[in-house]
Amino acid sequence: MKTKLPFKKIVNRFFSSKPSSVERESSLDKNLITLLGFQPRNEQLYIKALSHPTFNLHDQQGRPFNYERLEFLGDSVLSLVISEFLFKKLKNVDEGKLSEYRSKIVSRKSLNQIGKNLKLIHFLPRKNRKQYGENIEGNILEAIIGAIYLDQGYQAAKDFIYNKIIKPYVKLEKIENTISSYKNEIVEWTQKNKKQYKFHHRLETHKNGQDVHFVELNIDGKIMGKGRASSKKKAEEMAAKNAWRSLKE
Repeated sequence: MKTKLPFKKIVNRFFSSKPSSVERESSLDKNLITLLGFQPRNEQLYIKALSHPTFNLHDQQGRPFNYERLEFLGDSVLSLVISEFLFKKLKNVDEGKLSEYRSKIVSRKSLNQIGKNLKLIHFLPRKNRKQYGENIEGNILEAIIGAIYLDQGYQAAKDFIYNKIIKPYVKLEKIENTISSYKNEIVEWTQKNKKQYKFHHRLETHKNGQDVHFVELNIDGKIMGKGRASSKKKAEEMAAKNAWRSLKE
């Protein structure tokens, strides 16, 4: 069922904190404004950035809206800013290594953790949190970046990324030793060492009726790692991680 609400009612529904006396009249949470570091020009963008698809919201024209389009835009802006930062910071590093650094910084795991540190989940209704999914903090972070870009321009989005992501969390010496994908590491290792690898997958059903993916990773016919998870991709990554540890030992 569509929820057709004017923006004012949507604001009152999701953003109830009253602005302080030093702020102009605003429907947004004052903590969000503090996080942004500026007074938004177009508050509707930030409402969209904090609107999960499960809210099933529609504007007065019946058009659906949520954070997904802003997340798409924010992902691109974030990638550009991180690319520029790495390009200037690592002057003697080739394109392949720069791409590796960037992928680690903007990985879903990394952005989810930064979003958790920024407590972005607290800007969404508490009662629906079980429906948000495990990537909600990273998704919101990218959507907010997209909203800033449209509302304030590229420089403001860049400043936000530097102040909230790069300065506090991007430590290049730690990133160098961080593995973003154990599966990729296994693939590269087997190619380099002329080994054969294969993931064997089966679906298991627990007593509670929930399906669980089970994966075994074989290298040259020997089982090197196992993994169980709610998705095939996660189970493969878990099996690869266990195999990688075995190889290092």
